[in-house]
Amino acid sequence: MNLESISSIGSLSLLPVRNRWTLHSYYSLCPYAPDNSGRILAAGADLKSRVAEVLILSPNGTILDHFGAVPTTDSFWHTGLWQSWSPDSRKVYFQTGTLRHPRTTRFDLLDRSSVTVGGDIEGIPPLGEPALSCEHGMLYAAGYGSGRYDESSSPVPFQAREQHGISRLSFSAEDPPRILLSTREILERHPMKDRILEEDRKIKKRLGSHDGLTLMTYCVRWNRRGDRCLFFFGNHCVAKTRGEPRITTVFTADHHLEEIHMAIDLSFERRGVHWAWQADNEHLIGYGPSTKSPSQYTLSEIRYDGTGYRNICDHASGGHPSTCPADHDLIVTDEGIATGGNIVFISRRTGKTLKKVHLPKFNGETEPPGRNPNRICHHPVFNREGDRILCNSMPNENATLVEIRNLPQIS
Repeated sequence: MNLESISSIGSLSLLPVRNRWTLHSYYSLCPYAPDNSGRILAAGADLKSRVAEVLILSPNGTILDHFGAVPTTDSFWHTGLWQSWSPDSRKVYFQTGTLRHPRTTRFDLLDRSSVTVGGDIEGIPPLGEPALSCEHGMLYAAGYGSGRYDESSSPVPFQAREQHGISRLSFSAEDPPRILLSTREILERHPMKDRILEEDRKIKKRLGSHDGLTLMTYCVRWNRRGDRCLFFFGNHCVAKTRGEPRITTVFTADHHLEEIHMAIDLSFERRGVHWAWQADNEHLIGYGPSTKSPSQYTLSEIRYDGTGYRNICDHASGGHPSTCPADHDLIVTDEGIATGGNIVFISRRTGKTLKKVHLPKFNGETEPPGRNPNRICHHPVFNREGDRILCNSMPNENATLVEIRNLPQIS
């Protein structure tokens, strides 16, 4: 499917940026400006120079502003520069460091000033600063995307569990980043601590006392109201060559990390992936264990406190699901297929598939592995009003944003 064939579909709007490999940040982070101007926040890279910049696009895809000059990392081809809006739409936050030496920059769109601090954020909270930061580079050092374990590229040693976790990032020289909740502290309060520590001892016995499970804290995600976040704990991305059992737990917390709940555990024989907030700010949606066969996963939901788990339907792509702000019964997710990918609309109430929209997902005959410029994740995300969806697509050598309108109506 090329640019012309996408443009010919009435419900789709193509937003190409000339000579730029362009994408939005992530499906759990709204790229539309909070001021309802319709502006879209994206990142674009020149494939020849491998340098990326932040792009602010008009509703029809015209470049209104651009700034930054950041060498691309493997992470860019998946989530751009993790660019996000401030609540007043005046500032933009984005990654400017490397996976080994993370930095985050705050750029003021009016006076063109910027502040750069150490640390990574995957989107500023909806209520604004301070941000909560995890070490994004640890995921890639463990093997995320590449399947290769390389602790030397991690910003913090994996076994120094008191030195990594969730940090507070304030963009003030008088208030440097500090850890609020360490990976070691999360392990100590984990309901399955004893079993995890037993597996930790097995790794130490096999690989040496200096080693252990590749545990980390990662993927802080905010609900749209900004009063709760979720975060992941575990090692689900670690290279298979390590021979570690899968440890993955999703926790939720209030804005101050005081009221913490284990929402869902996906460790050992339990399977699941891609959990984020629903539009009601109370429930999570993702792929979790089938109640019929826990070793398989299916589209599911659970309340933030770990109650009310249920399978929504048998859809099992492992894609990126979310619910519509205007109609909480409407789910969008994505799936990979041999010829590209589909954007899939599902009824939360009935589990029925309502519609599928095919989009190109990679260059070549088959999808290449890893995070690279020859493939893209669609990452469908609703705008704030819930009347359209923005997706990443791959119609040619440059990834391109596509907007889907005329969403399915649920009677």
